[in-house]
Amino acid sequence: MRLTYNNGETLSYWWLNSYVGFDSVQRSQVRPQIDALFDWHRETQLPDYAQLLGEVQRDLQSDLTPTIATARYAAMKKRAVIMFDQALPALADLSLSLDAEQIVTIEKKFASNAESYRKDYLRGDIEERQQFRFKKAMKQAEYWFGDFTREQEAQLRRVSDARPLNNELVGLDRTRRQRILIALLKKIRTEKPARDVAMRWLKEHVSAQYEHTARSENAAFFEASTEGAVGLVVAMANLSTPQQKAHAVRKIQDVQKMLADLAVAAS
Repeated sequence: MRLTYNNGETLSYWWLNSYVGFDSVQRSQVRPQIDALFDWHRETQLPDYAQLLGEVQRDLQSDLTPTIATARYAAMKKRAVIMFDQALPALADLSLSLDAEQIVTIEKKFASNAESYRKDYLRGDIEERQQFRFKKAMKQAEYWFGDFTREQEAQLRRVSDARPLNNELVGLDRTRRQRILIALLKKIRTEKPARDVAMRWLKEHVSAQYEHTARSENAAFFEASTEGAVGLVVAMANLSTPQQKAHAVRKIQDVQKMLADLAVAAS
């Protein structure tokens, strides 16, 4: 994590460039904007993340409830929105600078991502997909809690399999959101609005996608998926032994120290 974050500016630049294919003018604009975003993030957000982790650490001192886990999930989403809002002026500048060929490049990248999604998530029968999803969840769980016993894994597998599973629907929803974004980028390129207008359109786009997930005909599925994920986290925490919880506390403390070191290095 430390290595990735310390190289976050470079990694973020190359990630964006893989979608867009920057020209020389965009390169000179995007690099300093990414640098400024990371400076802000180190100075203002890392201490906040450490505080949130402290709350999670206290949560592990007793049985975790779905209410608390949901609140922590909402807190993480809130911080993601804060990050997006901070990046919004730079994203508006980038969207205003895109030419037609670059928008096609983004479309091709989305298509490539969709193909990767199909290969990973739309293969095999239900049992294979359940197993694939469970293994991904357990990889994360084992990072925080250490190894689980076979009995624990069997109980967690039952909780995991109880979650709704519809990878086709998730893939279609991803494609729908990408299609809407491409349409917005084409609109910005055609109409060339003022920067504040482009910012508003991008903000409205993100807000509309959140609202669509909550209000669409598939809202029940997405809500149940979130509840299922929360339930799995609760089960992992409450099935863990005192030794496993102590392992999680040490991991949290390690991350807190890392965040503190990174924040100090930025000051």
